[in-house]
Amino acid sequence: MLSYEDTLEFLYDNLPMYQRVGAVAYKEDLTNTIALCEELGNPQYQFKSVHVAGTNGKGSSSHMLAAILQTAGYKTGLYTSPHLKEFTERIRINGNEVSKEFVIDFVERIRPAIARIQPSFFEITVAMAFDYFAKQKVDIAIIEVGLGGRLDSTNVITPLVSMITNISWDHKELLGDTLSKIAGEKAGIIKPKVPVVISERQTEVADVFSNKASATNSKLQLASDLYEVIVLTNGNFQIHNRETGLDMNLSLDLKGTYQRKNVAGVLATIDILRKSGFVISSDHIMHALQNTTTLTGLKGRWQKLSEHPLMICDTGHNEGGIREVVQQIRQQKYNRLWIVLGCVKDKDLHAVLSLLPKEAYYFFCQAKIPRALDAAELMKQSMEVGLTGEVIGDVNQAIRTAKERSGKGDFIFIGGSTFVVAEIDEL
Repeated sequence: MLSYEDTLEFLYDNLPMYQRVGAVAYKEDLTNTIALCEELGNPQYQFKSVHVAGTNGKGSSSHMLAAILQTAGYKTGLYTSPHLKEFTERIRINGNEVSKEFVIDFVERIRPAIARIQPSFFEITVAMAFDYFAKQKVDIAIIEVGLGGRLDSTNVITPLVSMITNISWDHKELLGDTLSKIAGEKAGIIKPKVPVVISERQTEVADVFSNKASATNSKLQLASDLYEVIVLTNGNFQIHNRETGLDMNLSLDLKGTYQRKNVAGVLATIDILRKSGFVISSDHIMHALQNTTTLTGLKGRWQKLSEHPLMICDTGHNEGGIREVVQQIRQQKYNRLWIVLGCVKDKDLHAVLSLLPKEAYYFFCQAKIPRALDAAELMKQSMEVGLTGEVIGDVNQAIRTAKERSGKGDFIFIGGSTFVVAEIDEL
């Protein structure tokens, strides 16, 4: 039997992985996932679930939902992607990562099926998660979509509720060149007679969701219509339920003010789970959202790495995500701004780079994956929109240089790509 390291090497080397190589790894149907699940006895039908899609916020929302449910006493599975440091981060129960032994055993068990079906890396990990949750008899699992929704490997479940966070520009080459087309792909997770929560009302795509919900006879809840979320201070929110008139103050350990968009969707989804029989109190919600990172292991969302100088990292990487990150940067007080920036090749870089602060000094780097954009090319394109800086290809060397040059009152931001954040030594 292979070791854990050899098992991962087998998966990485033999199966196409979107996060590493891009669009060539994307499978445009569910055939392989269905075949793998049938091989395993259809584990996706053996546990209750919540399905979470969206361009931005689906990871944070998934972790918040999991934190609330496990705080309420439920054995809660959580499947997310990509991982930052370790493969086992993708599959958790009550915050605990899947064991390396299970990963080894799973791959060994289905090796004949892998040879026959020839699935992608993501298809294998989805099947692994479903098998693990079924074998561990979870009470419920939060399942985050990998890419899109309609054709995503996770879209073989029938959840208690579907949740779509928001729609922004990302993966246009796969999901479509208009927001309506992208929304249509996300709306593909809406199932017949299964309620759906839309976290954020966006006028330009609202009809896409309402039309799909009508076609599937699914009750649609626009969370931002139900819950008014007022930012008090960083991480602190006042929540007003327009239906009941009740107010609630929440303090989140996820400190980005952009979480205001996710909180409403999380609360509306919990409302639906309560109606399905889950016993979840306001105290459960408040405690869970104060401790989401501890309870679930979430990293990389406006995460503070040091105080003097203030150093923050964030995985926001598309136009919508970067816009929120820049707004958050603008709220900080600092003497000088330094940004360690890396991107992948398949993004609309001009739109992203144009949003970034021109007063910052940039260290252009690249993650150690095939999809990473060459740091010199990133600098060239950045200069075209008025950004200044230098190339330091290695992520951690770029961070060390930023720290050496900065003063105590300065601010260092690290981001542009999930894979840049994943390589941070201090994470």
